Amino acid sequence: MRIGIALPSGIPGADGTLVIDWAVRAEERNFSHLAAVDRVRYGNYEPFTVLAAAASVTRRIRLATTILIAPLRSTALLAKQVASLDRLSNGRLVLGVGLGARADDYEATEVEYGSRGKRLSEQLADLRRHWEGDLIGPHPPRPRGPEILIGGDSGPAFARMARYAEGYIHGGGPPRAFARAAGQARAAWIDAERPGRPLLWGQGYFALGGAADAGARYLKDYYAFSGPFAEKIAAAMLTTPQAVNEYIRGYEEAGCDELSLLPTVAHLEQLDRLADIVGSLV
Repeated sequence: MRIGIALPSGIPGADGTLVIDWAVRAEERNFSHLAAVDRVRYGNYEPFTVLAAAASVTRRIRLATTILIAPLRSTALLAKQVASLDRLSNGRLVLGVGLGARADDYEATEVEYGSRGKRLSEQLADLRRHWEGDLIGPHPPRPRGPEILIGGDSGPAFARMARYAEGYIHGGGPPRAFARAAGQARAAWIDAERPGRPLLWGQGYFALGGAADAGARYLKDYYAFSGPFAEKIAAAMLTTPQAVNEYIRGYEEAGCDELSLLPTVAHLEQLDRLADIVGSLV
């Protein structure tokens, strides 16, 4: 199982210099990918912008949207943004997409919230047509474009994954929750008569070295829309080396191909602490 790390670009107030330094350090510490989240009505950086900045200071590490709220963008613009970033990064982009759970992001972009599922399915059907055609450039480095991952825990999400994508990305939680979702993803893949098996990605939040209180404040704010469930998300955050070790082992045993660990505190020492823990497992 490969292990990547998210940029602190989803944390309000994260300094731009820190985000760039984080990208450089993540590649130096041998993480497999850099991830970026997507929101509109929140104090985060826009994911394509921040991943393009990361691409300019790295050469090896992959870049992933985990996840991009695709229906907020027109399909043609999305196709062009994806192809541009993928080519600028020499084919390092992994495109994770989903619906997003917050209605206010749809209100801000004047996109109908109730039609988001239908809209995403249409986008997925059209993206590769745009990448393979001549009307919208540049062409991605690979003919069919970058790998696509689909997020979500509903039946339609798994069906979209099996029809249009290379894999599934789980939203986070204990390894047993990932294992259940991975089973549903594999079943949808088989039902769609796809060869092989889907790629399986997982996620988890961390705050190390006594930063748990600051990390919990961020998660409770980020997930405030979910009501009391935000407390549960904050309580599940990984705060000790032992917790990180158990989480990694659990996801590996559940069949995860790539695990993305997301910081909740925007300090570079968080990356180094995590890298030391991950390094001790190799």
